[in-house]
Amino acid sequence: MDGNRRSAEGDHGADQVEIVITEPLDLSGVRKLGPVVDAVVARRPARLVIDMSACGHVDAAGIGLLLDTHRRMWRLGGALSLRSPSPRIRRLLQVARVDQVFHVTEVAVPPVRARASAPVRAR
Repeated sequence: MDGNRRSAEGDHGADQVEIVITEPLDLSGVRKLGPVVDAVVARRPARLVIDMSACGHVDAAGIGLLLDTHRRMWRLGGALSLRSPSPRIRRLLQVARVDQVFHVTEVAVPPVRARASAPVRAR
């Protein structure tokens, strides 16, 4: 888990704070992430973004932490967004019937620019 990636580090009431999850969000992951989330929510950011692009697995404990974080942010007038969960995790959120609770965003991938070669002319 990487709780150090923040858009306005150290500012109380920052506009947006990001947490990048790099490990499975299971019971062990929740134990590690819980204190990070507590510290971030205590700063009262307007938006908390949890980047899930590198998270390979979420279980019931992870969903519980995400739901609790969503409720806490909402009560404080903020919002929680989940960024780039894998298709497998999206499906799990659907099966758990919480997919409509979370605001899910995707990271826009910049287009790959191919190098165009000039046409070859025969003489």
